[in-house]
Amino acid sequence: MKRVLIVGSGIAGLSCAIECASMGMEAVLVSPFPSERAQSVLAAGGINAVMDDMGEDSIECHIEDTLRGGCNIAGKTSVTGLCSDAPEIIRWLEKLGTVFTIDADGNVSKRAFGGQTHKRTRYCGAATGKQIVTALVMEARRYEGKGLIKRRLWMDFYKALVRNGRCYGAIFYNEATADLEIIRADHVVIATGGQNALFGKTTGSTLCDGYAQGKLFMQGVELKNLEFIQYHPTTIETAQKRLLVSEAVRGEGGRLYYLEDNERVYFMEELYGQRGNLMPRDIVSKAIADTGRDVYLDISFLGREEILKRIPEVYDLCLKYKGIDITRESIPVAPSIHFFMGGIAVDNDHRTNINDLYAVGECASIYHGANRLGGNSLLAAIHGARVAAAHMNKAPSKSSDDILFDDELEEERKVLDKQRQSESVFPVVYIRDMLARTMNEDLGIVRSEKGLKNGISDVDYYLSIADKIRFDNSEMAFLGFSLKAMLTLAKAVLKCALFRTESRGAHIRRDHPDIDDKWAHPTIISYDNGEYNTRLDLEKRYES
Repeated sequence: MKRVLIVGSGIAGLSCAIECASMGMEAVLVSPFPSERAQSVLAAGGINAVMDDMGEDSIECHIEDTLRGGCNIAGKTSVTGLCSDAPEIIRWLEKLGTVFTIDADGNVSKRAFGGQTHKRTRYCGAATGKQIVTALVMEARRYEGKGLIKRRLWMDFYKALVRNGRCYGAIFYNEATADLEIIRADHVVIATGGQNALFGKTTGSTLCDGYAQGKLFMQGVELKNLEFIQYHPTTIETAQKRLLVSEAVRGEGGRLYYLEDNERVYFMEELYGQRGNLMPRDIVSKAIADTGRDVYLDISFLGREEILKRIPEVYDLCLKYKGIDITRESIPVAPSIHFFMGGIAVDNDHRTNINDLYAVGECASIYHGANRLGGNSLLAAIHGARVAAAHMNKAPSKSSDDILFDDELEEERKVLDKQRQSESVFPVVYIRDMLARTMNEDLGIVRSEKGLKNGISDVDYYLSIADKIRFDNSEMAFLGFSLKAMLTLAKAVLKCALFRTESRGAHIRRDHPDIDDKWAHPTIISYDNGEYNTRLDLEKRYES
């Protein structure tokens, strides 16, 4: 039986495991936590799909909105597959028990999301991600009972087993034994989410630290479009993180404004007309930053009854964390990092440049181009998982029992022992905090050559001391061995942002403010013995 190793158990990882199991493959689902703690449960907005009840909307319209929102550097073939698969994905989720919100006529309700010409975002109240995760967990358990899905919890990805351009499995840090362990497989799928921990406070989970991307990058895996980082325009700050004020508020008519001489200035409507508040997220975030003022979001005019009916989650969130009653008061909002369009470079089958190594979900860069449309992330996670599973099912099994990795495992154990015994220069947490400050200051909504070079210089210093930092077993799983790969990834992000001398989508350069047709291709970056090599994907290896 063909074995597939899946690293990460959020919506992308779960979907891939279920799809593999349904085809008769054995899926080994490995993660440090249960699926219920994955970032996927935080997804509140919804999932895009054009169904039979859409009137003037069409799949072609969804495709065009996605391509236009991504500033035309996402591949049309992959985007067409994504949008065309959406109706079947919704039907599949409903069959598994996902409970979508319905309207008074018994039809599935739809929201308006930014950058879209029609309402096509289906949702499950305030908890779309949580509803989908719950349904997928129950389906996965059915296959676990059949022995086709096997779970390994409290296991942290350490490195891939790569030999002669092919992946044979991975090494994990087992938190229970405080030791390294090999899991071999015919195919390996990375589904580890975004890079939130590089930036500290974001709308996402810091459990998504970018380590897997950074480590694979150091092992020869190419990355793509790292400069495209989406800021969600409407968030509120708490002590631990930034909380999302869902795009559903603006979808229900919410209006952004600032005060000038005690008068409200509805700046998005002045700039872009009646639908200005629902412009794509990069445009709204930049417009907020350009005001240089405190910005507010008002939905109180909708009335208490309608607010509690349509967006009760936002009412509860603002009241609980900020003491704001949105039925009577406006919400003070500011942009915050929310999604990473860049990640592991994959082709239309979700293959990386290493044979038998795949990537799905937010860690994979393929569908969103320079800016993601709200409602497309959950869709991409499930669709990408299905595409990868279908390709692995058709791929030939490989005989690899004669390829041994025991020596490599022992060498990595020695590396960990050395780090445990080395002199401490700075605590690991301190370096991560300094990294977050650097990334936020030098890689903000609007960038410049000077700031990006300063950021690279800072990260180079952090890298110079990374090997000298000592950590103990209590830091191992979350802080210790992950640091150098995270710093390497951070430098790659800065390098990509410096390389692209134009403004496109979520990448905005103060010193290069215009879009330039010669840059209408994805950015690819590779790593070779400490050298970072950046290029445009002119040969369209990852763009079709």
